[in-house]
Amino acid sequence: MATPRITVVMLAYGPEPYLVDAARAVLASTDITVELIVVDNGCTGDGIDAVKNLPGVRVLSPEHNTGYSGGGAVGAAEATGDWLAFVNSDAIVAPDALAKTTAVAAEDGVGAAMASIRLADRPELINTAGNPLHFAGLSWAGGNGEPATAHAHRRSVPSLSGCCFVIDRRLWRELDGFAPEYFAYHEDTELSLRLRQRGLRLEYVPDAVVRHHYEFSRNALKLYLVERNRLVTLFTAYQARTLVVLAPALLLTEAAMLTNALTDGWARHKIRGWRWLWQHRGWLRSRRRQLQAERLVPDGVIAELMTGRLPPTDITAPGLGIYNVLAGGYWTLAKPLLKRH
Repeated sequence: MATPRITVVMLAYGPEPYLVDAARAVLASTDITVELIVVDNGCTGDGIDAVKNLPGVRVLSPEHNTGYSGGGAVGAAEATGDWLAFVNSDAIVAPDALAKTTAVAAEDGVGAAMASIRLADRPELINTAGNPLHFAGLSWAGGNGEPATAHAHRRSVPSLSGCCFVIDRRLWRELDGFAPEYFAYHEDTELSLRLRQRGLRLEYVPDAVVRHHYEFSRNALKLYLVERNRLVTLFTAYQARTLVVLAPALLLTEAAMLTNALTDGWARHKIRGWRWLWQHRGWLRSRRRQLQAERLVPDGVIAELMTGRLPPTDITAPGLGIYNVLAGGYWTLAKPLLKRH
């Protein structure tokens, strides 16, 4: 078989202390032909100058910060490989990780494959082995902090992690990839849903190891984008009947999120997200038409992969236990209704 030709897209913004190490690890990949495209979204450290001099690297510099989704689209548009891999600038791929992930992505019925993302300082522990997906659009790092031995088997996952995954470039182009309007966060969840709606599987590859210098933050901009983009995905990717069936639980989720925002002091950012949705309602309608036209699988099938409970180990919020009882109970009743369609 011919050696796979892979274009890796990597985004750089801010200090980026691990950028050079991440780039060198990609270039040291075995059993593939690799080119690395680094999108400089405003890197302030010395790393961007260092990677410019590495053979096999192209650096693209948009006129402004395009975010993860916009930067991913910019980099992918310049790709020459048959496969696209997205690798975080703080993620160190093992030499064989991209080849193993690509081999799985190439199998019939697979839409994309993701690596086994480990915590960089404790690689025997998982950062994510595939992201769970709550019916209200919430997603999180699956298996974070758990032993890698507990996730040693390949499996299909509800949602990919954008930290390191591989997709056929032709399929990416057919889907038109990430929407730049997302800017950052949740674009991997939307892409995962769209692949599932095509009837394609998302696979976790346990022996494709990536060490991730993971740092969870709850800054106001992240909370704004995560919540705004969660709603973008719901309004555009879900079928109308699904939104009607889930309406009471989705309203409950909005009330819970607003309560959390008020308690934690980011309510104005939550309201800012609602304002953005209203101001961009024309784009939302257009995006919805696109996503609904491309789907081949109804939501009732995909619902089997979703959950109605949020993990207290990953998400801390007042009243989470009550929310899980109410939302989880509603989801138990709603799933059969979705399957009937």
